[in-house]
Amino acid sequence: MNKIGVIGGRDSVLGFRALGLDTCIAENGEQAKAALHRMAKENYAIIYITEHLAAQIPAEIERRREDVSPAVILIPGREGSLGIGTAGVHAAAEKAVGADILSKRSKSLMGKIVKVSGPLVVASGLSEANMADVVRVGEQHLIGEILTMSGDSAAIQVYEETSGLGPGAEVVTTGAPLSVELGPGLIENIYDGIQRPLEVIRQKTGGNFLPRGEEVPALDREKKWDFTAVAKVGDHLIGGDVLGTVQETPSILHKIMMPPKMSGTVKEIKSGSFTVEDVVAVIETDKGETKELTMIQKWPVRVGRPYTKKYPPVTPLQSGQRIVDTFFPVAKGGTAAIPGPFGSGKTVMQHALAKWADVDLVVYIGCGERGNEMTDVLREFPELVDPRTGESLMKRTVLIANTSDMPVAAREASIYTGITIAEYFRDMGYAVAVIADSTSRWAEALREMSGRLEEMPGEEGYPAYLSSRLAQFYERAGVVECLGSDERQGSLTAVGAVSPPGGDLSEPVSQATMRIVKVFWALDSSLAYRRHFPAINWLNSYSLYLDSLRPWYSEHLGHEFLENREWAMAMLQEESNLNEIVQLVGKDSLSAKDQITLEVARMIREDFLQQNSFADNDAYSEYDRQARMLAMIRQYDTQCLSAAERGGNLSELFAIPAREKIGRAKGVPADQYKDAYANLLVEMEEQIAAIAEKGEKEE
Repeated sequence: MNKIGVIGGRDSVLGFRALGLDTCIAENGEQAKAALHRMAKENYAIIYITEHLAAQIPAEIERRREDVSPAVILIPGREGSLGIGTAGVHAAAEKAVGADILSKRSKSLMGKIVKVSGPLVVASGLSEANMADVVRVGEQHLIGEILTMSGDSAAIQVYEETSGLGPGAEVVTTGAPLSVELGPGLIENIYDGIQRPLEVIRQKTGGNFLPRGEEVPALDREKKWDFTAVAKVGDHLIGGDVLGTVQETPSILHKIMMPPKMSGTVKEIKSGSFTVEDVVAVIETDKGETKELTMIQKWPVRVGRPYTKKYPPVTPLQSGQRIVDTFFPVAKGGTAAIPGPFGSGKTVMQHALAKWADVDLVVYIGCGERGNEMTDVLREFPELVDPRTGESLMKRTVLIANTSDMPVAAREASIYTGITIAEYFRDMGYAVAVIADSTSRWAEALREMSGRLEEMPGEEGYPAYLSSRLAQFYERAGVVECLGSDERQGSLTAVGAVSPPGGDLSEPVSQATMRIVKVFWALDSSLAYRRHFPAINWLNSYSLYLDSLRPWYSEHLGHEFLENREWAMAMLQEESNLNEIVQLVGKDSLSAKDQITLEVARMIREDFLQQNSFADNDAYSEYDRQARMLAMIRQYDTQCLSAAERGGNLSELFAIPAREKIGRAKGVPADQYKDAYANLLVEMEEQIAAIAEKGEKEE
């Protein structure tokens, strides 16, 4: 097959790329000359080059002017025409390949709209298009993706507002699936659902609303990064091997890796200051081809990035939230869901995880949520200090903002965009967390598109493939051995919020999620109304990671930690049973043991599980502190039972000064709690012993 290439500036080659031609971006004469040499070696039949670049290399152009193949044709660029290459374009093409193949190819890649139904557009005449291809729709070149194909007719979901589109408008396929750009510049950025940088667009347009058809590259093309080469000339590299590094933020060392499916020998590599489009290495592949590598990689969002091996998760994700870490832990590389009704604290819980989880990087996806919630993130994160690095939390955060007022189709893409970016950093060997808020809004987008496609609806109108799509998302989490020779490991933890209408956990999205995830933090509106936060119901929630995490707990916190956890869970369950009796006969009719159980269970609920995310000393609680607090409450229970057996007065036992101090123990500064808790234990023991002795004397 005859190949056609185009050399020009980025803006000049966009249209040719949409027609399916091979393009090479060159910003100066030197880059254009190198690209021309490469394309000539690779047997291109026609090479188009913009007049502005050709004018910088006149000798090279003149030398190739009479060559039959490749035919070098000058064309006007985005800068305008110089008038030196506009004549004889078709004649030159026919001289090279014997036919006007451009018009034939473009016809098969261009269609016409026949139907518009909200974000769904149906176009005919796209015989060479494929499912999942990205297309440009209408005069404004709106971004869309092909959902289904039937003959030469394609059903397209458009990621932008479709008002004004009508039958007859042109649709051009790019021939490539929806992909994200991966490279330096991702961190601290704010993207929409299809990776358009929102802050850059705002600066470019001067408005607060996203205009239609706006094309801005996801990564800054002008900013220079300090690239430090790690590989050396002559090294044989495989997919995933590190070519070099860029210190993107103080928290993250960005590793520039070989593309996953490439292997070869390094011919050139250099350290220095480069843009993401500059060539940093030249590789001779195992097939003998020469490939120039930049710091940008592209990857289709609906395809998981490859890895060497997947491992079972064995390390807990430390969140600093006591009810999570102690009662219902999630493992690094695990999956968790936060279901709950409106106002129960899902978003605050997810914010807390994003702030305090001990991961190297967080990808926060605001999928169809209210704009003020994303605003809270944007305001808080730059001001918050990462407890592990001392830097701003934004230095290790990527934000995907796809709010409820944005086009519904982009919601569907947003979680794939987010998890693909997360996989990229996982492949560097980092621990990454993906926070999706909320998957219910994503499922609603699926339902809307399914309805417009006139598919057979499933339960409550959701498509029949809802469960499989959710599984595709959550199953991209895990602990993996990354591609490459250094056997580095990375992890990806996926946490999704679910917003069931009215808090009904029997609805399809909640049920489908429960079948997939291994941790279920069930938020309870009754707890939220009582101002008990986090409002996670300890009787309805569960974690299936406890057995796999047991060795870690035993090694780092001792065997008694899990014993104390099981004791606390039993106390809360017992409290639930006793409350039914108390409502009938009153608290005073219970035995001393049962009254102590009620008091201790109240301490577990109010003093341990309840946590104030706005208090400096209580927002984050490390594992050692959690273990000491729980052990102290259990010690209080043990000593009270012993004192009661010796005749100690229960009212006095519940009113000792140490009891009040235990309630305030979570407010002790982080650098003082060890000594404070040790002193409190001694004090508590003395006070309870005094009441026990008094009881013995009275008897």
